[in-house]
Amino acid sequence: VQLQASGGGLVQAGASLRLSCVASGYSFRNYRMGWFRQAPGKDREFVARITRSGGGTWYADSVKGRFTISRDNAKNMLYLQMNSLKPEDTAVYSCAADRKVQSAPMKSEGVDYWGKGTQVTVSS
Repeated sequence: VQLQASGGGLVQAGASLRLSCVASGYSFRNYRMGWFRQAPGKDREFVARITRSGGGTWYADSVKGRFTISRDNAKNMLYLQMNSLKPEDTAVYSCAADRKVQSAPMKSEGVDYWGKGTQVTVSS
């Protein structure tokens, strides 16, 4: 199993980034997918999750209206479009997969597979 996130970088406040995560080695379409982030000195936090089909999405309040999660099951790809970035969005972003029921919150301790993260740095 491998999850690899990419697309991070250094941007100014107000800019946009699109993160990608490519999955392999498991049945991608059978897993919920999500994004988490961890800032220096802070706990990892949930950012967004998406149902197996892609028809349902949930977001942390801090990113709602600015970030959009999506997936392409044909390509085993997960995305996170991040707009209107703020300095407080600075963190390492990781993609994650679990097999929990669609409506359950996505929590770090319940994740089955983690991807290697990508650094997002937003300057003021």
